[in-house]
Amino acid sequence: MDAKPQQNPEPIPSTLPPQGATSVPPPPAPMRTTLRRAAFGAIAGAVLVTGAVIVVPDDAEEAAPPVPGPVARAEAAAAAGSPASLSDLTALIGDRQKWVETHPSDARSWAVLGTAYVEWGRRSADAAYYTRAEQALQRSLAAQPGERGNAEAWVGLGALANARNDFLAAKKWGETVRAREPKNWTAYPVLIDAYNGLGAYASAAKATERFGTLRKGAPALTRTSEMYRNQGWREDALATAQEAADHATGPAAKAAALHRLGDLAAERGEPAEALAQYDAALRTDRGHLPSLAGRARALAALDRTDEALADYRTVTTKLPRPEYVLELGELYESLDLDGDARTQYAKLRELLTRARSAGVDAALTEARFEADHGDPEAAVELMRTEWAAKRRSSAVSDTLAWSLHRAGRSEEALQYAERAVETGVRNASYAYHLGVIESALGQDGPARGHLEQALRTDPYFSPLAAPLAQEALDELGEPAAGGPADMRPPAPEPSAGPSREPAPKPLPSPSASAPAAARAEPGASATP
Repeated sequence: MDAKPQQNPEPIPSTLPPQGATSVPPPPAPMRTTLRRAAFGAIAGAVLVTGAVIVVPDDAEEAAPPVPGPVARAEAAAAAGSPASLSDLTALIGDRQKWVETHPSDARSWAVLGTAYVEWGRRSADAAYYTRAEQALQRSLAAQPGERGNAEAWVGLGALANARNDFLAAKKWGETVRAREPKNWTAYPVLIDAYNGLGAYASAAKATERFGTLRKGAPALTRTSEMYRNQGWREDALATAQEAADHATGPAAKAAALHRLGDLAAERGEPAEALAQYDAALRTDRGHLPSLAGRARALAALDRTDEALADYRTVTTKLPRPEYVLELGELYESLDLDGDARTQYAKLRELLTRARSAGVDAALTEARFEADHGDPEAAVELMRTEWAAKRRSSAVSDTLAWSLHRAGRSEEALQYAERAVETGVRNASYAYHLGVIESALGQDGPARGHLEQALRTDPYFSPLAAPLAQEALDELGEPAAGGPADMRPPAPEPSAGPSREPAPKPLPSPSASAPAAARAEPGASATP
């Protein structure tokens, strides 16, 4: 068999339940199957945020050192909790494909293959591999149920659910493994991603702290930096990300750490520093396409648009993620290249349709596109569905708010926009959306503050929206000098003699005076 992932794979015999493995409880235990050892040792599968990796369990028997080569390098990266390079990941997939052909009862090799398929699908933006991953992981559980020690397959299913943005299912799989094996560190990256996707940031922070006690080194530092960033602690996030980059070993892990430093610089409105970090990542690993997308953003911010367009064209060809295609379309639109923008938006719709057919929830990107370039009412319905499904991250809150505003419902939008900003993450787009919504409601003072915050945080946050933020701020003008004239208390009236002051009337309660939309908890009015 070819050692590369098959581009048109033959279907693996499936034991899938009708609803799919990411949406059903762990399957009942079948008859115990005798496991045979793989030629390269017993390997457990797990997926980390920086890449799907195949890990050797802490309690595994010691095996002879593998012969140096791509498969051995992939396994070594896994043992450190780091991502493998794409070429090594390809070799590992080919190795496991060959092995399970002649050893169909090897549960752990099926788990390895399934989690590797997840990572290949994620890093190639080819969701067809998620179906193959699901089949392989179910084959693993058929050979050895999770209840009988096959936590690797459960972790793989959790990683698959996260890749599909099915965060509730990922939470289920991660918590199942944690309950049975509290010291199994491979469950915690799955849980962190799931909790962040659901907006359960306190739970994500606890999982991150626990992960750091179980697994030291660059992966734990990367997760800790992400936690600090989500809490708005930018200096701590930067220092920890730099420490992760210093500790990273191997080109793929080093590139991922440098990419994180680039993202943090871009969020601070420092495109030159971001560009330097992305370039360093690409020098370390030429195939790290997310850094090429970051480089395109930084070049656009630096007004080097020809270079930015060239990088975007490359990355959207090699890694056609919907969010990258949307960014390229908006860059074209900002340059008044409307025909090129329409071409990208048509491509985006095709990608979104393909993602849905593969079971991937791409509603967030779709709603962002519809709110600004399509049908805002459709965007509202998409985000209401996300909210009802308990996917309530800051990104969902912000997108729901903006969709409501664009659909003409700014008063209802306000509570969600405030929630997005109050989560702690310093995102210029969130502050911009809140400022525009406040301005539409006549709240000029808060609007001015949030628009200034957006441009202070990152004056280049969007080639389309950043100029609009400046225009909105200019239209508000400067606040009146000295403040309103009625801020001084009135002088007391002369009194003819002592008298008893009447008892002050109680202030009306918020439940009696506030508008219903302002009183409701976010989500209370989010029914379709």
